[in-house]
Amino acid sequence: MSFSFNIDSNCEKARAGTLLVDGNEISTPVFMPVATKSAVRTLSSADLIELNFDIILSNTYHLYLTPGTNVLSQFNGLHNFMKWPKSILTDSGGYQVFSLNHNTKISEEGVVFKSHIDGSSHFFSPESVMAIQQIIGSNIVMPLDHCIYSADDEIDVRNSMQRTHDWLIRSVNSHNSSNSALFGIVQGGVYSNLRKESCLFESELDLPGYSIGGLAVGEDKSTMYRIVEECNEYLPSDKPRYLMGVGSPEDLVTCVSLGVDMFDCVLPTRLARNGAIFTKAGRKNIKKSTNKLLDTPLEDDCLCECCQNYSAGYIHQLFKVSEILGYRLATIHNLFFLKQLMVNIRNSILNNTFNSFKNEFLSNYQPTNEIARMEQKKQWLKGRNII
Repeated sequence: MSFSFNIDSNCEKARAGTLLVDGNEISTPVFMPVATKSAVRTLSSADLIELNFDIILSNTYHLYLTPGTNVLSQFNGLHNFMKWPKSILTDSGGYQVFSLNHNTKISEEGVVFKSHIDGSSHFFSPESVMAIQQIIGSNIVMPLDHCIYSADDEIDVRNSMQRTHDWLIRSVNSHNSSNSALFGIVQGGVYSNLRKESCLFESELDLPGYSIGGLAVGEDKSTMYRIVEECNEYLPSDKPRYLMGVGSPEDLVTCVSLGVDMFDCVLPTRLARNGAIFTKAGRKNIKKSTNKLLDTPLEDDCLCECCQNYSAGYIHQLFKVSEILGYRLATIHNLFFLKQLMVNIRNSILNNTFNSFKNEFLSNYQPTNEIARMEQKKQWLKGRNII
C-alpha cells in the first residue's frame, strides 16, 4: 500500500501536513469521525462525504463481534460494506477489550475476553488482530496494546508498556505491509520516564506513524498536555503523530500546538445525541427551555446543513419529542464545527498565524467544568474495572 506524510508548514511545534494513503490525500491536522460499528451514529457515508471528511475510524473489537469477519469477507471489506470510498483507520480493539469486560484474562500470548453482547468467550492475539484488520480492509491499522489506567502504580504501568512493546514486535512480524500502514502505540501512563522509553523503543522500528495511547482516561488536562508534549519530543518529526481518543475543541487546538497531527473521538457525536452543541463560545445545551422560541440558528455564521436550514427553536423541539432528526442535525453540526476548526487551524499554520488563532480561540471558548469531567470519567472507568 502506498503511504506518505509530508509536512507542508510549521508554526513552532504546530504542523500542517499531507497524508497520502493509497492515492487519497488527507490534510493535517485532521479529526477522524468515529464509525465504531461501521457507521457514524445517525449519519450515512454520503453525509460524511458531504461534510468533506477524508478519513474515518472504526473499531476492530466491535466489527469482529458484529457483523463478524465472515460477513466482512463476503462484502470484500468495510469500504464496500458501508460504501465509504475514502480512508479507514481501525483501532485494534485493545481499549474495548479491557474497558468492556470484567473477566479479561491477559497473558503474554494475548487476551481472553467475553463478548459484551452475549457473554461468549474470544481470544485476541497480536497476530489475530492484524488478520482481522486485513479482512476489514483498513488503510491504517493499530497493533493490540495493553491499556490500563494511566495513573496506576508505576510497576504495573511499566509491565503493561513492556507487553505493548512485545505485542508490537509480533504485530510488525505478522503485518502485511502491502495492504495497510501499521502505526505504533506509545504507552507509559503519566510517567515521563516510561513515555520516553516507549517513544524511543518504538521509534527504532521506523513505522509509518505513531499513536499516543493511554490518555484521556481520567487524568487532568494539564497532565495529558504534559505527556503529549513529552512524547512529541522523542517521536520522529517526519512521521504523523496520532493522539487517540481526544476530540474536545480546546484539546484539539492545544494538542496541535504541541505537535499532534491526527485525532479521533466519539465526543462530538455522543454529545450531539445528548443535545450538547459546539459553538465558538463553548457547548450549548439545546434542551434548555431558553431555546424554545429562538428563531436563529445554533450558531449565526455556521454554514452546516442544520444552521443553514433550521432554527434553534426547531432543534429544541426535535429533542423535546426525541425525534431522530434532531440527533442527526446536531451530529452534522458538531462534526461540521470540528471539520471547520481543523481547516482554520491548518490555514493559520500555513499563514504563520497559528499562535494568535490559538490564543483567540481559547480566550473565547468556555470549556466544560474540568472537575466534573474528571469525576464522570473516573466513575465510568471504575464501573468497568479499569480503576
